[in-house]
Amino acid sequence: MKKFVYADKFFLEDGVAGPGYLEINKGKFAGFIETLPEESEVLNFTGHWIAPGLVDTHIHGFMGHDVMDNEPVGLNAISNGLLECGVTSFLPTTLTSSFETLSDVVAMIGENYSKVQGAKIKGIFLEGPFFTEVHKGAQNTKYFCDPSIEMLETWQKQSNHFIKKIAIAPERQGADEFIEHAVKERVTVALAHSDATYKEAKRAVEKGASIFVHTFNGMSSFHHREPGMAGAAMNLPNVFAEIICDGHHVHPAAATILMNTRGRDQTVLVTDCMMAGGMPEGCYQLGEFPVDVGGGAARLKSGSLAGSILQLIHAVKNAVEWGIAAPEEAIYMASTAPAKSVQLDGECGKIANGYDADFIVLTPQFELMGTYLNGICRYQAENFIQKEGVR
Repeated sequence: MKKFVYADKFFLEDGVAGPGYLEINKGKFAGFIETLPEESEVLNFTGHWIAPGLVDTHIHGFMGHDVMDNEPVGLNAISNGLLECGVTSFLPTTLTSSFETLSDVVAMIGENYSKVQGAKIKGIFLEGPFFTEVHKGAQNTKYFCDPSIEMLETWQKQSNHFIKKIAIAPERQGADEFIEHAVKERVTVALAHSDATYKEAKRAVEKGASIFVHTFNGMSSFHHREPGMAGAAMNLPNVFAEIICDGHHVHPAAATILMNTRGRDQTVLVTDCMMAGGMPEGCYQLGEFPVDVGGGAARLKSGSLAGSILQLIHAVKNAVEWGIAAPEEAIYMASTAPAKSVQLDGECGKIANGYDADFIVLTPQFELMGTYLNGICRYQAENFIQKEGVR
């Protein structure tokens, strides 16, 4: 007997459709139809919307756990917790640390990524240590150094070639050669925590860099005589720009400017979430730094922002409620665009034939009602009643 999902609206690979029926076959998406065949099993989500599972390509932790804790149990807890955020795929993200510590962490992830029980781990994002001090953010400057091909090769070996993304400051010595090598090895190079000029950023992109990390934060700002990294993020062709839509990192007007100039198809919603995500306000750690969490933000003792406590489904909701993105655009920026930015759109981030049936159930107000992995419900809101039946 065929299995279908019914809903009022579907955010499909090639546009919005519905009402109608989405077929699930052996845990995979198998096509959308408007008329139901006889004798079919149906999951009835009348009054709701179906979207692809969200993809968070920049996240450090959740539910009291940090990737840098180097604990398989914590990695699994993050994976399970992200289902409550509508996230079905993610890249565990490291912080700047010693070569030895990063070697241990990537080895742990490479050994345990397939064992997690929640959101699927699709690769590792190394955020550092190849940064510069001017825009250090919450990165530890004592470990900053020039990009090293040898270090990357060691980390790739330790992780069983599971590194999918690495961020660097393009003005550091050796950046050109490093970018070319990483891209050749199918590691996406991002630009971050940098005081680079527009010219330096442009050269890095010409060498193969293709993502600007948490745009406007941790980078040289836009000036009409020196556009800087921010200007490069808005103007250079064929790149992706991350944005943190939590209401603290970026003003909605600035997010709008980025989306209008970059294009919503090349803007990536990320969380940069740290271990306090999903937890009460209080004192936490981000790497080696103590962090105070309150008022919806995470800050170092200096007052500087230190990652976020943002959930990706809330970033989607914010973009819509701020009036800066249509629902289908906000969904795209949190699913398909992030997958494309790290060359994973061939396996996640879409509702398309043959893809894993990873999807979320939303109200028209963008309240998350359920998260499905391979067609199986793995998270369900307390006030949501799933209706099943045969028609």
